[in-house]
Amino acid sequence: MSVAPGEELAPRVVIADDQTLVRGGFRLILRSAGIDVVAEAADGREAVAAALKYQPDVVLMDIRMPEMDGLEATKRILASRTDVRIIILTTFDLDQYVYAALSAGASGFLLKDVSPEHLIAAVRLVRCGDALLAPSITRRLVERFAPREVSGISGFSGSSGFSGAAPGRANTDLSALTPREREVLGLVARGLSNAELAAALTLSEATVKTHVARILAKLQLRDRVQAVVLAYETGLVSPACLPQNPPDLPR
Repeated sequence: MSVAPGEELAPRVVIADDQTLVRGGFRLILRSAGIDVVAEAADGREAVAAALKYQPDVVLMDIRMPEMDGLEATKRILASRTDVRIIILTTFDLDQYVYAALSAGASGFLLKDVSPEHLIAAVRLVRCGDALLAPSITRRLVERFAPREVSGISGFSGSSGFSGAAPGRANTDLSALTPREREVLGLVARGLSNAELAAALTLSEATVKTHVARILAKLQLRDRVQAVVLAYETGLVSPACLPQNPPDLPR
């Protein structure tokens, strides 16, 4: 397909959910916005197969599915394809599996009652390499799960060690970072956007993006979500550092 200069290809999406109505509703919403839904899956095994066959940019992944849950499917997909972005879908605000999925490499999560506008924005956001995790959600996830090990969840290491986004090979040695990079990581973990980071540090946004890219490379992280999780698990910042009333939508 030819694309005019400055025009981007529409994201290619796989929808994985065991509820037919959910898949159908999301498909209609995304296609109405010109987003290409290339396949659907009713369980985790189908999701893995579809992701490998159709090479989507984004997978909308339900957590609770038969045959294989969304956490295991996420891990298997990212073990084979590091370029795909996975958004976790859940009906449960702060489902215990969400934190484990983020640690496994997911780029964010959405509740299933998300508005059509937010769903469309989320797919486009993560497709561009950004992270979908609002500061208020980060606060609640970290306060509930980061300080202690969550037992009974495959692949989750809790506070005893970051399970990694590479996957499983994150570098938790923050001594690899310069003092400025540690400062930037701390602010990223507090939920600041690149524009807010630039203002806080009196830097250009281009310089901030360079710092963030170097942090991700040095620590072997896929995106900002993984940086947030690692910052808390290593104790660089604590939940108390997050703003009390942050916005819930990504900026």
